[in-house]
Amino acid sequence: MAKMSQSVTFSSFSSISNISSIPSFNSLPSFNSLPASQLNQTFSQSMMEEALEAAESIIKKWDPNSQSYTKIISLFRHSRKEAKEFIRCVRDLRRAMHFLVSQDSKSDKLVLAQKLMQIGMSVLEKEFFQILSSNRDHLDPESASGQSTISSNSEFEVFMEYDDVEDDELKKAGESISQVEKASALVMSDLKVIAETMIICGYGKECIKSYKLIRKSIVDEGLHLLGIEKVKTSQFKKMDWGVLEHMIKNWIKAAKIGVTTLLRGEKLLCDHVFSASLTIGQSCFNQIAKEAGLSLFMLPELVANKEKKQHHHERIFKLMDLYAAISDLWPDIELIFNFDSLASVKTLVLSTLKKLKDSIPTCLKDFEAKINKDSPKEVTPEGGVHRLTRTTMSFISSLSEYSRVLSEILTEHSLKRNTHLIEYYFTAPILEDEHVNNHACSVHLAWLILVFLCKLDTKAESYKDVCLSYIFIMNNLQFVVDTVRSTNLKNLLGDDWLTKHEAKLRSYAAKYEKAAWTNVFASLPAKTSTRLSAEEATTCFKRFHASFAGAYMKQSSCVIEDAKLRDELKVSIARKLVPEYREFYEKYLPTLRRESNIEMLVSFKPDNLKNYLSDLFHGTAFIGGSSHSASSSSSSSSCFSIACAKN
Repeated sequence: MAKMSQSVTFSSFSSISNISSIPSFNSLPSFNSLPASQLNQTFSQSMMEEALEAAESIIKKWDPNSQSYTKIISLFRHSRKEAKEFIRCVRDLRRAMHFLVSQDSKSDKLVLAQKLMQIGMSVLEKEFFQILSSNRDHLDPESASGQSTISSNSEFEVFMEYDDVEDDELKKAGESISQVEKASALVMSDLKVIAETMIICGYGKECIKSYKLIRKSIVDEGLHLLGIEKVKTSQFKKMDWGVLEHMIKNWIKAAKIGVTTLLRGEKLLCDHVFSASLTIGQSCFNQIAKEAGLSLFMLPELVANKEKKQHHHERIFKLMDLYAAISDLWPDIELIFNFDSLASVKTLVLSTLKKLKDSIPTCLKDFEAKINKDSPKEVTPEGGVHRLTRTTMSFISSLSEYSRVLSEILTEHSLKRNTHLIEYYFTAPILEDEHVNNHACSVHLAWLILVFLCKLDTKAESYKDVCLSYIFIMNNLQFVVDTVRSTNLKNLLGDDWLTKHEAKLRSYAAKYEKAAWTNVFASLPAKTSTRLSAEEATTCFKRFHASFAGAYMKQSSCVIEDAKLRDELKVSIARKLVPEYREFYEKYLPTLRRESNIEMLVSFKPDNLKNYLSDLFHGTAFIGGSSHSASSSSSSSSCFSIACAKN
């Protein structure tokens, strides 16, 4: 993800106005929390005076209204060693004020300490803002989200540990991380120690003011750069589905970055900086991320609402894309929006998931209804693959790519179907991966294919020619089998399903041969019959010529689209017919040599017969034409001839 935070400047925040509503000394709840005896034990008079003197020296140096004010803009950038001293003085001043309250709540020293504390808090608030605004690249949510762990322990001890070397704080980030990550860790350390110091001194409200202002702008800018914009319901209703498909595709990409990088990184940063106060941290993150979270998940909610009212089966894939994307992000969503003030974001997400989960089975019902409503009388004239077969198998094979989502949803939303029929028809395969449970998806996709095959049967009955009915069934069943074998459906339906339906294909092929070519086979005399006379042989040749010409003209007008199935069927017919005819031809042709019209009578020679058969099932029929001469060929005739030559 590109550094989203670098493209926006905050010139309007380059200076801080005078701090208003500074809490009075007596309003600080922590100052009266310890009994006097305990304070006296932990902080003596001399320690108090020493702390007050040191605080006055260093705090006034950084007081804009003081004559000794340094012209250096940033304390932390000028000298980290001096910044540490400043933090130490402020913390010691707080302890001194506790002591003074226990001794004399109206002493002049207490008034001085209060003024010094106000100056110190004003300086730290300014430093906090400057660090936030000038280190936007080091505080990019991507940098924060990339850190596996961020310590929530007190930063003060770590921050104060090193006094002499400027880069000592970098050591705690670890030697294995990059310089950018080290710089980010250092900036986060500075912010955390300032926030921790201001919070324990009772100035938490002033601390988070700048933080919310800057960090909310970064989150909002990040969503804008990701293309996440507020969509009005009135505008959404007018959008075409094509526009919505594009928006959903972009949203899925943006949402992953928005949740796992932008919001997760912001949550880690906020938790780290305000680890001194869980309440303040939650309040701060709530104001930064709540609106962003609701905006981020508004589009899928609008889509889910729209599909709840009007169902279109072809939209199921985008709905499943949305469901899968949000489901995958849910663990992060739970961690990011994990307290009550942000519950509305999780509620919105859960509502969207439920609506999508309800819409997806309804889309499947709509698809099944579409299959059943297709006219049984609408068939292909040559028995080819029907358009319904192509669209149905394309849809079902696409569904198979969403097996995880479908199984999860269908396990909870079982659809109405003939349970006994599907149990008889299909047994879900046992998967090798025990962690993958696609049973519900496997069963339902098998059911949809069964519904479709039943529709094919009703369509086949619309043909007046039973041979064409078988051709139609073979073409379309072959397409179904090929689709299953070449897609993820094979894994979901299993080898047994394929074996069973390939056996059905062979059965339909055998029935077709019997219906289409029985008369041709029967026109030749049985091998067991006595030798025919010349007159009987002539009659037999005439009968064979008529029956073969009729069958050829009729069957060659049919189409078998799958080349392998086409060749297998032609070879099967040739193996049964050509050897029988060759034997008859060679046995009886010599007896007919004296016939004057011998060429007309015996127009089919055995080799020539193979050429006619090789041109079957291409949708054309020209008996006696040049295309069926001995030299004719088709794309599959060479394969056919080789197969026939083996017989």
